[in-house]
Amino acid sequence: MLKEKANAIYENIASWQAPAVTDDMPKGDMPGDKIAIGEDHIRKASKIFPKLIKLITDVDSEKVVVSVFGGSGVGKSETASLLAHYLKAAGVGVYVLSGDNYPRRIPLYNDAERLSVFRSAGLKGVVSSGCYNDYVKEELSKLWAAETDADPKEAASREWLFSYQAAGRRALRGYLGTPAEQDYDEINAIIEAFKRGDKDIFLKRMGRTEDERWYDKVSFADTNVLIIEWTHGGNENLRGVDVPVLLNSTPEETREHRRLRARDGKTDSAFTTMVLEIEQEELDRVGKQAKIIMAKSGDFIDPATF
Repeated sequence: MLKEKANAIYENIASWQAPAVTDDMPKGDMPGDKIAIGEDHIRKASKIFPKLIKLITDVDSEKVVVSVFGGSGVGKSETASLLAHYLKAAGVGVYVLSGDNYPRRIPLYNDAERLSVFRSAGLKGVVSSGCYNDYVKEELSKLWAAETDADPKEAASREWLFSYQAAGRRALRGYLGTPAEQDYDEINAIIEAFKRGDKDIFLKRMGRTEDERWYDKVSFADTNVLIIEWTHGGNENLRGVDVPVLLNSTPEETREHRRLRARDGKTDSAFTTMVLEIEQEELDRVGKQAKIIMAKSGDFIDPATF
């Protein structure tokens, strides 16, 4: 049924027109998440859709998993929602799952864990370098209080801070997006249940406080396409994705979008910048596995040359 529908859509793709955005269009299931669909998102999603439909026709299954991934704030939620909207309008049952429901800690605690990983390793790095003394202790205390210890400019007048930042960055790279931070097992179990044809699946919901965690039973009886929108949607620990779609960008290109979505009150902090840079390094590593890659400009990038 899905393959026939997808083939029919693709056969008429030359005359296809993107349906208008509506209030009831599918959206990701992250509680309290804000999306702001603009003309740029519509333009890009409309270009991606024909390629997506063709790739869906190549999947020999009635249950297809699409992953829309990329850097934080690149427009994954908006693009995933639009692609789901286009599929739904064409008569294909679709659900949008937000990977941000599946870290092992609520955002408040995960942000704290990221900072703790960076600072603990950084401090050990200074000690190992033989530069630690009372002066460094006092200076670090001031930098921590000002939340500027990750700022490369601060290291210009503090040679020991290079060791601190280098060690902290290495440790942070070993935490971000790994199974220590993200619960890939739970999402993999959802994908397995979806592909198995389970009619009802319990999906996790996560707010920003400890008491905002629960599960909703979601019917997948009429759903043929599961779209996962998630920064880590290209990670090798995520299994069962049929069509990976990368929205490529640089950390600098994402910060304004993050600010508009009010996802992080410290979007301009040096530490947040470091997190975005490390996430981008990982995306650069796994991005070539994507079947569709779109640059921030809206141009397609050949995965073979990514």
